[in-house]
Amino acid sequence: MNKSKLEYIWLDGYEPTQNLRSKTKVVNDFSGKLEDCPVWSFDGSSTKQASGGSSDCLLKPVAIYPDPLRKDGFLVMTEVLSADGTPHETNHRAKIDDGDNEFWFGFEQEYFIMDNATGLPLGFPVGGYPGPQGMYYCSVGGKNTHGRMFVEKHADLCIDAGLNFEGINQEVASGQWEFQLFAKGAKKAGDEIWIARYLLDRLTEQYGWHIEYHPKPVKGDWNGSGMHANFSNEVLRTCGSKETYEKICEAFRPVTKEHIAVYGAYNDQRLTGDHETASITDFSYGVSDRGASIRIPIITVEQGWKGWLEDRRPASNADPYKVAGRIVKTVKSANI
Repeated sequence: MNKSKLEYIWLDGYEPTQNLRSKTKVVNDFSGKLEDCPVWSFDGSSTKQASGGSSDCLLKPVAIYPDPLRKDGFLVMTEVLSADGTPHETNHRAKIDDGDNEFWFGFEQEYFIMDNATGLPLGFPVGGYPGPQGMYYCSVGGKNTHGRMFVEKHADLCIDAGLNFEGINQEVASGQWEFQLFAKGAKKAGDEIWIARYLLDRLTEQYGWHIEYHPKPVKGDWNGSGMHANFSNEVLRTCGSKETYEKICEAFRPVTKEHIAVYGAYNDQRLTGDHETASITDFSYGVSDRGASIRIPIITVEQGWKGWLEDRRPASNADPYKVAGRIVKTVKSANI
């Protein structure tokens, strides 16, 4: 009888930022197929998702990936359901209106690698600061590059898990990195970011480090961390019209507050109008403008206004399900 470990992964009920939780189910002669993953339960009173007197919540499997950290293991992304089988209030994946997977998303996940011993990003000396930002971005060599072997290992894990992993690079500040993922379908894009984050967090357990997703963990003249959301639908991919692009961008203007509300906690510390950001209170868009709320990539223009848009406002700690769901809703409101 063959044994397989299924790692059920879900989001808890903590605010303002949900956390990843997981536990292992050992099963016999598993097929490797999502439909053969049973619904499971957990103690919601321990994750701020239920009361002690009625604590059972359900885990509904929604995506499955090979577990690159375990032999004969699988990573099972789940949605949280209430005991009656309806989506739990903390289940934002179920609220996404993209049933035909028309929307494509490419997320750029930035983060800091933190040393548990010092409480500082890699490369930061105790009691001081490294050299100013500028030399760290896409740097090469031990003077300015910190954590590359760890980041490369994470990339390998994501690829081995079958994620549509597209790249890595060191970012502007010391110890700050980024990875990119692309998926067709808003829900799938969210699934893959959360699985990639899970693998990133799991990997730190071997190093005595942790990942900091706060959008501005280092105060002062340092870039914050975002999760830029590149997105398109059939219209954006095929319209060939500057006017259509501008109409879709304008649909975001009256719902600026609604977007900011789901784009991550403490984002006001990052979206200041400096360090390649727009102000959190403003809305703007422009071609190749990294200081705008929404950037129109130059490639989109060169392809005759056929391509995608990049919302630069989501913070590194944002829930990709919330971000994708809000973007889908706004684009659809343009009625194009």
